[in-house]
Amino acid sequence: MTTSTPRKRRMPRAERERQMLDIAEEVFAEQGFVASSMDEIAARVGVSKPMIYEYFGSKEGLLVACIRRAKAELYERTTNAVVGASDPEQVLRRGLTAFFAFADEHRHSWEIMLNNEGSIAGGAAAAAIEEIRREQSALDRSMLEAYLPQVPDQMLEATAEIIVGACERLSRWYVRTEGVTADQATEYLMQLIWHGLSALTSSDHNS
Repeated sequence: MTTSTPRKRRMPRAERERQMLDIAEEVFAEQGFVASSMDEIAARVGVSKPMIYEYFGSKEGLLVACIRRAKAELYERTTNAVVGASDPEQVLRRGLTAFFAFADEHRHSWEIMLNNEGSIAGGAAAAAIEEIRREQSALDRSMLEAYLPQVPDQMLEATAEIIVGACERLSRWYVRTEGVTADQATEYLMQLIWHGLSALTSSDHNS
């Protein structure tokens, strides 16, 4: 009597891709892009190096995929956070809290973006990081415009850029500072930003 060996389940492509990205984020964050080895990433995932190249084309392509996944999740988190907000202050507070919570929960992804890995890796990765900034800036602008329709377009654009720049710099401090919560980081930024924005909602500005 012969017995057959159970066939190992083949992992679906989407699941395997998520696994590769998870491991790649860890390795890139631990070692930096230049020092990271595709051999090590493949070994940790448990696949051959050619399979990773088949999925992503190159090490830079793998980094770009990591950045774009972080971009998609950050956008989803920040947009969902402001649903149901009733005023511009609440919109800003919820959006900032979601931003800092994302940075806290996805430190591997955040380390990749904060440490200028894109500029080291190449043009495609640098462009992917800039896409995150532009997308968040456009999102901030659209949210502000919905509540502050009387404010000139140029001022809205400038304000959105200021918010994104301040968030990025504060998040660098936030992820390396123990004992600071997303709510506290939000409050620090709100104390500065909302003082200026609240003036735009005043009746004096509307007149």
